[in-house]
Amino acid sequence: MINKDYTMAPSLLRLHFHDCAVRGCDGSILLNHKGSERSAVASKTLRGFDVIQEIKAEVERQCPKTVSCADILTAAARDATVAMGGPFWEVPFGRKDGRVSTAQEADRLVPMGRENITTLVQFCQARGLTLLDLVILSGAHTIGRSSCGSLQFRLYNFNGTRKPDPSIDVKYLNYLRRKCRWASEVVDLDATTPRKFDAAYYTNLQKKMGLLYTDQALYSDPRTEPLVTAMATQPSLFFQQFAVSMVKLGNVQVLTGKREGEIRRNCNFVN
Repeated sequence: MINKDYTMAPSLLRLHFHDCAVRGCDGSILLNHKGSERSAVASKTLRGFDVIQEIKAEVERQCPKTVSCADILTAAARDATVAMGGPFWEVPFGRKDGRVSTAQEADRLVPMGRENITTLVQFCQARGLTLLDLVILSGAHTIGRSSCGSLQFRLYNFNGTRKPDPSIDVKYLNYLRRKCRWASEVVDLDATTPRKFDAAYYTNLQKKMGLLYTDQALYSDPRTEPLVTAMATQPSLFFQQFAVSMVKLGNVQVLTGKREGEIRRNCNFVN
């Protein structure tokens, strides 16, 4: 799948993150009904639902009622990372699928790229994740793209100043203004090696070339700047820690008890 369309790799990673951000990693993002997380504003540009459902259908043929959609999504995020040259890690299985999914929760909880570091730290702490996890998981932006609409305010009217965000490199600013003539356009999160999972994300932040406000804020904030610098200078450490942080993300508020959740037959609907 990723061999045919490399952009599916970051899409699967993002889908997993959105799932774990709301009610934990329970496959709730996959439920497709009126008012579900999938219909939220925060989910508007999510992709990969069909890929997960295709995998689920094949798994059901081989091993019916055994592997949850939450487990499939977690493993798909790992495999997508590996396919782009990133690290491998063992995925612990045994998650159950949740039965509740609401757009209101997704729009209230999922970070949208304008938050300050304090807000992001609080988001992580509420899910058992640390400051280090925040910096490391943000490194997933070494692949993927963003819609230009989400960064227009940085390019033209930062915080109502009618001027660009001063934390953007001038050459990069001009490049983005050329690329983003329309809000519907997309631009690579990593301007240097967009098709390769590597530590360039962090070296880009040092050059004031973070695409999203939340990206560049990691280098501007004294709490996270030393970690950004460490990852930029030690790519192998980033790979090692990314595997650790992804396991932690995949274990956020999981349903594992006998009376918790279910194993869906179809990822789009509860049984």
